[in-house]
Amino acid sequence: MRGATRCLRRDWRRLLAACITCVACQLHAVAFAAGTDEISAAEKLIFTTDHLHGIEQQTELDYAFLSSDQPAHSTDVVRVLVVSPDNAKGDAQVSDHSGAVPLPDGGLQCNPVIVYFLERDIAEMERLTGGQRRYFQQRLRLALAAGPKIETVTSQIGGKSVKAQQIVVQPYLNDPNADRFAQYTGKRYTFQIADTVPGQVALIRTDVPGANNDFAHPLQTQTLSFQAALRKLPPPPNAPNVPMKPSDAPRASR
Repeated sequence: MRGATRCLRRDWRRLLAACITCVACQLHAVAFAAGTDEISAAEKLIFTTDHLHGIEQQTELDYAFLSSDQPAHSTDVVRVLVVSPDNAKGDAQVSDHSGAVPLPDGGLQCNPVIVYFLERDIAEMERLTGGQRRYFQQRLRLALAAGPKIETVTSQIGGKSVKAQQIVVQPYLNDPNADRFAQYTGKRYTFQIADTVPGQVALIRTDVPGANNDFAHPLQTQTLSFQAALRKLPPPPNAPNVPMKPSDAPRASR
């Protein structure tokens, strides 16, 4: 029985790796979170929770993506269309200003907007530093697998106060290779998950601190926050399946 449980945990970790890397050789990396087969509570909350349970088919979840690098008052809208009830078929679709955004399918039921945000972030880290995306993926996975604290916070969503579970990690602290991208060593990732919010993802945020680790005056901030849930009309019977416009956004296969 113990052996079967350990195999199941390993299978979950491999699925988690696929969810945020899509690179075959990464599926066996990191010795399952720094030498343990246990899946941390943070990993479960972010990646293996059925966030879209209870969401009706043809419901659109809208998120605002705001980056301090963008022109003032410029906000991208990220949309998650839940195609099947509860996303039972794992066929939720993600799109942004550029159109449909293909994402790696790791076989997990997490809200795909999480994968969207992390794929976009990691692609940007690769571009800004010249580093390898697999390295940044590995650092983030290790940080979440290390069992970071989960605390209850109050978050403002749509002008209302909601209780959320918050996870904060800094993947590049104490990184032996941090001198290669010193500006980003203190980069902080914040996840807020609220079961009263449709899709459960209330907010995801990254902050690159200013000089002397000053988060009050960050060099860069990127935020994805929940905005609304819109009920869509179901497609008419026998309607042709028209593919969505391809996206030039960062893809997992790059």
